[in-house]
Amino acid sequence: MTAKESIDERVRRRLRELRAERGMTLAQVAERASIDVSTLSRLEAGKRRLALDHIPGLAAALGVTADDLLGSAPRADPRVRSEPVRRNGMTMWPLTRRGPAAGLQAYKIVVHPERHAPPDPLPVHEGHEWLYVLSGRMRLVLGDDELVVEPGEAVEFSTLTPHWFGAVDGPVETIAIFGPQGERVHVHG
Repeated sequence: MTAKESIDERVRRRLRELRAERGMTLAQVAERASIDVSTLSRLEAGKRRLALDHIPGLAAALGVTADDLLGSAPRADPRVRSEPVRRNGMTMWPLTRRGPAAGLQAYKIVVHPERHAPPDPLPVHEGHEWLYVLSGRMRLVLGDDELVVEPGEAVEFSTLTPHWFGAVDGPVETIAIFGPQGERVHVHG
């Protein structure tokens, strides 16, 4: 909300936000509020002036109070609370939420010592990956090259190159950023 936002603009914005949060269509809200769909559409778009008598019905249709509809959106909890994923000798904690575009996703990863031998063939997929080693020593096989990545070092590479990462001589703790294709391979694959 901006300082210049009028009450009418705020209610229109809140109508759209609340309807989207609840996954409701214009028709569903209009039916519950006992107003015409075209009227609701024009209200949301600012093509029709909002009347005071619209507020109680719209609030009830959205399952909120009139104050909720007239006020600003409550600030969302910024904490990311997701269960770790255990797969292929790794435990991965999501550090980002699944956004609408499902773009880049960050993970804290513990690579367990038993993950020390790469598969044959090495995985290849579209995308780009970035890994930062917090502790331990990570073995990275990237095409014909093999590297040991130490704490405080980062690697960045195209995943069109055959690749794999694992532990050298104990657990490895990393932060990783994967695109959608890398997430599918490493987290869900």
